[in-house]
Amino acid sequence: MTSSPPSTQPASAAPARKAFFGHPRMLANLFSVELWERFSFYGMQGILLYYMYYSVTDGGLGMNEGVAAGLVGAYGGGVYLSTILGAWVADRILGSERTLFYSAIIIMLGHISLSLVPGYAGLAIGLVLIALGSGGLKANATALVGTLYEEKDERRDAGFSIFYMGINIGGLIGPILTGLVWNSMGFHFGFGLAAVGMAIGLAQYAATRKHLPESAHIVANPLPKSKYARMGGIAAAVLVVVALAIGFGLVTSENLVSVMAILALLASIGYFAVILTSKRVNTLERRRVYSFMPLFVASTAFWALFQQQFTVVALYADSSLNLDLFGWQMPPSFVQSINPIFIIIFAAVFASMWTKLGTRQPGTPVKFAIGLAVMGLAFLAFIPFSGGGPNSTPLLALAGILLLFTFAELSLSPIGLSAATKLAPAAYPTQMVALFYLSVSLGSTLSGWLAQFYSTETEVSYFSFLGIAAIVLGIILALCAPSIKKLMGGVR
Repeated sequence: MTSSPPSTQPASAAPARKAFFGHPRMLANLFSVELWERFSFYGMQGILLYYMYYSVTDGGLGMNEGVAAGLVGAYGGGVYLSTILGAWVADRILGSERTLFYSAIIIMLGHISLSLVPGYAGLAIGLVLIALGSGGLKANATALVGTLYEEKDERRDAGFSIFYMGINIGGLIGPILTGLVWNSMGFHFGFGLAAVGMAIGLAQYAATRKHLPESAHIVANPLPKSKYARMGGIAAAVLVVVALAIGFGLVTSENLVSVMAILALLASIGYFAVILTSKRVNTLERRRVYSFMPLFVASTAFWALFQQQFTVVALYADSSLNLDLFGWQMPPSFVQSINPIFIIIFAAVFASMWTKLGTRQPGTPVKFAIGLAVMGLAFLAFIPFSGGGPNSTPLLALAGILLLFTFAELSLSPIGLSAATKLAPAAYPTQMVALFYLSVSLGSTLSGWLAQFYSTETEVSYFSFLGIAAIVLGIILALCAPSIKKLMGGVR
């Protein structure tokens, strides 16, 4: 199809737009799909780091802790880096709906590989498939949510907050159940449960995808069939280069996190250049893309800290946290469910707050600044408990710190998704969402790189430096907010 994507138009008629908590009916379907995908994703990730560095006798692979943390960061960066590919396929070849469906199949195959294929081979195959599939699913699910609201619909941020709550219901249940299965049956059974969760999500989506509106199938900027062979050749060349780099030892487990950070940075610069130089982007749209640049930097800094839940906080939970719960030794993976619990509780509060404030709510740059500053405070909150020795930090203390993580996340993450759809040029609806996820990719990779500098001996300096840096960046962004709003061209 050659028509422009209705990225800022409602996807259904007015009577159907108030069927799910005052929001479009389509939101319920996307809410459910994302819930099950996140169940599998976070369920697997909750035990991934421990699988890497636990000894072989304990069922793990016996990696060095620093290398394992770096690989988790590189994998997280790879997930969000692959949103470029998923968004490109949606905008140029398949449309968002079909890209989402095929991506879900790839994710399920990745979880099955982790469960059934032993050793490093299963780890490599599984993580590559999950990263590729998750990239395709995340960008397109988010883009489809954006089509449900008109450009100036004040419910938009609230709608993304509700969608975000679905993500976190899956994020809550996944680590708990996979952690219990790992504790009683071993790592591979935990990975198997994640595969079952993804299968449920895929079956649910397959049964309901026929009810999606026509706008979900639109290809925004179709690739001419004459260029298919050329793009296939480029894809094959990339695979050959990657294989040779690994074969000749240019890319190793020790330097992968640095390689991923460089790739994410280059991809971000390239993506901004492609969109800004496109003849399909008009002057107003170009100004809006420029306004997204400082938000991109702020988002990258935020995720570099927030994604340490899966690196530094996971290591902290295994070594410094008192996991005794009324005489029962809680698996450390359960810590990954604390943030989703708070998200479920407070997502509706934040959504209601933005809706009630309406035009009086803070603009997007100020919300980003608040998120950064609160994230900095969360890191500073670790300092009073530093140096206390093994298993000395009370669970309630870490829960309080992760509550600050939650407030920071709700101030920035769903707002960033919403901003990406609002500021997107008409020719790049899904790819603009992918650009936001590139900031998550770069931040996630940096979280793994930073984790290599963490140890119990460096805790105070580590948490102090990152906490203060985040607060300073938040203040700078707040001061620049009026100038950014001018570039946004009427978008809040």
